[in-house]
Amino acid sequence: MKKSFRNSMAVALALCLTGCAITSPQLKPQLPVAGTYNEAAPAGAAGVSPTWWQSFGSAELSSLVSEALAGSPDLAIATERVRQAEAQVRVAGASLFPVLSAGADTSSRATRSVSGASGTATSNSTDFALTASYEIDLWGKNRAGVKSAKSSLAASQFDRDAAQLTLISGVATSYFDVQALRTRLDIARQNLAAAERVLDLVSARARNGAASRLDVSRQEATVLSQREALVPLEQQERQTLAALAVLLGRTPEGFDVKAQGITDLTVPAIDPGLPAELLVRRPDLASAEAQLAASNADVAAARAALLPSIKLTGSAGLASGALLSLASGGTTAAIDIAASLLQPIFDGGRLRGQKAVAESRERELVETYRKAILSAFADVEKALAGTSRLGQQEQLQSDVQTRAQESLRLAEVRYRAGADDLLTVLDAQRTLFAAQDQLAQIRQDRLEAAVSLYKALGGGWTGPTSAPAPSV
Repeated sequence: MKKSFRNSMAVALALCLTGCAITSPQLKPQLPVAGTYNEAAPAGAAGVSPTWWQSFGSAELSSLVSEALAGSPDLAIATERVRQAEAQVRVAGASLFPVLSAGADTSSRATRSVSGASGTATSNSTDFALTASYEIDLWGKNRAGVKSAKSSLAASQFDRDAAQLTLISGVATSYFDVQALRTRLDIARQNLAAAERVLDLVSARARNGAASRLDVSRQEATVLSQREALVPLEQQERQTLAALAVLLGRTPEGFDVKAQGITDLTVPAIDPGLPAELLVRRPDLASAEAQLAASNADVAAARAALLPSIKLTGSAGLASGALLSLASGGTTAAIDIAASLLQPIFDGGRLRGQKAVAESRERELVETYRKAILSAFADVEKALAGTSRLGQQEQLQSDVQTRAQESLRLAEVRYRAGADDLLTVLDAQRTLFAAQDQLAQIRQDRLEAAVSLYKALGGGWTGPTSAPAPSV
């Protein structure tokens, strides 16, 4: 008896040690992290606020963001995926508990005598059974399934946060696009008015014999060109408004925004912090790590599937000879308990193939995670370069516009005085229009570069406090 007990303990210890061997450390990408970004933060720069869109100084933008968070179909889709993942966790967790099932059966059978005697004999019976089955999670396969489901749930939650960040960035960018287009339309209309004013001047000079019909024709062409420039800008404005309406979850018909220009918006100065902080500030990186954790659990489950499984089953039943009356006389009870051991011997390599797939999938996700980190650093560097250089470019372009305005004023004065010909005025007009339009586009680029930087830095997202920081 003692020898048998010792043998049983030895077997149990061997099983436990083998069970530990099926797990493996989670793979991590090996990637050095620099101490600082290439671009220094501007003086007076502020960190990323959770409500970073308010730093642009537009109450209307804040209102649009709130509407998008409440009505966006993209965000609703991401939320439903989180709910699906939550349900999958419950499905996986059920494998850790016994399965109970109950059944009842009633029957009635009539028999007629074959000896010629009259009459029929009837027998009634009722059976009730309660069955329980439970798989002993000897190797941690079921626990690995629960871990995988929980990690997948975390990934879907991070994906929802990333979708929210993308949505807010899209609303801000589309809003700035609308305002930039309206600013450019206003510039184009001002230049059209200036061209029409010059046309009136040229026509008057032609009537007095001071200008040729060629001069009038050239200025008429300039006016038509300025009118034609309005059409594509108006088309882009309508298309951008329609895209913004969809982001908000509204139909494009009748949708509009109040803002009329881009010059009233504030371009914030943003402090990107340290590169190491980026690894815990972006939801897409947190999602990549959670997916990697899920794949590691899948590898453990695939390895456990190669090992023996033990299943306990038990049943208890009552039987009565009276129809639908288990409490009547003649009731009998029975209890059965059984244990079964199943060891895969030959399956054509299916289980080992599944294990190889799971291991390859984990290695793939390591590289996916590494690529996501590299892309995140590149996103920040590109956005920082944009915010820094575009500020300098806007200042230079503003000086160009000032000079172009003065050049047009002097050209018109000299043309009225007869000191210059019309070609000088036309050239000054084209230069001014191009300078004004370019300045509006640079302003738009600065605002969108700030949005890109906020998005690249995670948009103020800090993640759940229980989420582990990724190791690289």
